[in-house]
Amino acid sequence: MVQRGEKAEIEAAAQATGLSASTYLRVLGLGHEPRPLIDIEQGRELVRVNGDLGRLGGLLKLWLTDDAKLEEMAPERMPVIIRGVLAKIEANQEELSGIIRKVLRSRQDFSG
Repeated sequence: MVQRGEKAEIEAAAQATGLSASTYLRVLGLGHEPRPLIDIEQGRELVRVNGDLGRLGGLLKLWLTDDAKLEEMAPERMPVIIRGVLAKIEANQEELSGIIRKVLRSRQDFSG
């Protein structure tokens, strides 16, 4: 029989991983180490950064469509530079999306 203190300890450990107590014990019983909830929080942070990159890319694209603003900058290379930055932003978004999927997939493996 589980003692009150043990039950509270199990529930606290399960809560820290974002799992129910029964799922937490099942994961342990199958020989896996439950991952802390921080993985989900990191995933959310990655989603936020990905959104910020998308908004930044949108602003740059809007700026690129304004010929008057581009002429103020004068250098002929400015459009090439900005398009290069856009390409890097898009590449970072793709990388972040892959990381997010990986983090969330690994989390589902333990909560399913």
